[in-house]
Amino acid sequence: MWGTLADAGVPVVAHVGSGPVGNAYTGPAATARLLARHPRLVLVVAHMGSPECAEFLDLAERHDRVHLDTSMAFSDFFAEDGGYPRDLVPRLRDLQERVVYGSDFPTLPFAYADQLDQLAALDLGEHWLRAVCWDNASRLLGLDGAEGLGGNDEAFGRSGP
Repeated sequence: MWGTLADAGVPVVAHVGSGPVGNAYTGPAATARLLARHPRLVLVVAHMGSPECAEFLDLAERHDRVHLDTSMAFSDFFAEDGGYPRDLVPRLRDLQERVVYGSDFPTLPFAYADQLDQLAALDLGEHWLRAVCWDNASRLLGLDGAEGLGGNDEAFGRSGP
């Protein structure tokens, strides 16, 4: 399945962080093994990889096709695991093009406006916020003039023919 998805260039959202319940298929080490076997896989890591935020940020920095989804990551939901470490926030500016808004629909346990306020509170600027809340997902899904899923080489870290 992973090889087929990688070959097709279809983005996959996966809950690979080990919280709130981990198993042998979650966590940064398991995800690194998956990416080693399928380096062309376009992976969107749900919840910024909480609770292993630093490790998943490292993976995104090393793998051009790894994106991070913001759903609930900056809320109190993960507070008992320490929440999103403030010292990692500046690194999100460098990964701006691969951070995507995640709604966690239909299970978000608070108002969507609260989640948007939490993103704005990161103080990474309006350009970053616009990219995260619209531009990046549009590009990832090929909705910005590309031919559709897999049709935007730049979004998937692919060079030309």
